[in-house]
Amino acid sequence: MALYIGTCGFSYQDWIGPFYPPGIKPLEMLPYYAQRFPAVEIDSTYYAIPKAQLFESMHKRTPGAFRFTVKAPGTLTHAGADAPARRQDARDFEACLQPLLTAGKLAGVLAQFPNGFRPGPSSFARMEELREWWPDLPLIAEFRNREWQRDDTLQRLRALQIGWCNVDQPGFRSLMKPGAEVTSSIGYIRFHGRNYGSWWKHDRPSHERYSYLYSQAELEPWIPRIAEVTEEAQDAYVFFNNHHLGQAAINARQLGDMLGLNAGQQAPAGKTGAPGGSTQEGPADLRLL
Repeated sequence: MALYIGTCGFSYQDWIGPFYPPGIKPLEMLPYYAQRFPAVEIDSTYYAIPKAQLFESMHKRTPGAFRFTVKAPGTLTHAGADAPARRQDARDFEACLQPLLTAGKLAGVLAQFPNGFRPGPSSFARMEELREWWPDLPLIAEFRNREWQRDDTLQRLRALQIGWCNVDQPGFRSLMKPGAEVTSSIGYIRFHGRNYGSWWKHDRPSHERYSYLYSQAELEPWIPRIAEVTEEAQDAYVFFNNHHLGQAAINARQLGDMLGLNAGQQAPAGKTGAPGGSTQEGPADLRLL
């Protein structure tokens, strides 16, 4: 059992200063990041499918133990594209991942569905479609509507071997509640921030919606949830998506400190650091570089 803590994305200009040193070049960002975190979630693939050369370059600029999760294209998770177009995008997306698959660095593919995506025959068919097209890829589903939080969803995901993404976000009635569910060998948690005022209404969603810095008091209730997810999963991933001004990197490091993880070290088997320096039963292997 291993826990990887990182951020959603790494290549942000507004991280220069808060996280990256002044003058850093774009190609230097990933190696710098990979010296400090053991995994990253790549979200740009949601908007466009890159060439395989992109991930070949990323593989070469990261250590052998580094792990990537990659977001599925929006054409596969959002309404709009017809079936033939989705199938072609699925093929193209899998092809671009080959360098990570060959290197053993692909931890998972995240399929993020919108708030309007609700349980029903067509919705379950969409997930079955993804599993049919990607029978060998490690998949994780993130839902944005609370109606998915029910037993039959968990049962269906287990049958399809699709992981469940636990989320922290504003507590609106229609959004997901915090949890510690695991439906495959992969445990997954994403922190989006709690920007109530700009979650639905914003001019620049990537800046306003995700501009948030968690306090220690807000992170503390997640310590036992993370321990539960990590105990049940083969590998567990925690990613911070509150990326504006490097806040995700700050909170990722803070959470690692709260779990008792030190630079370049692993926690003792069977123990997870708890706030205040105490320990509790937890994951066998916790990784934070």
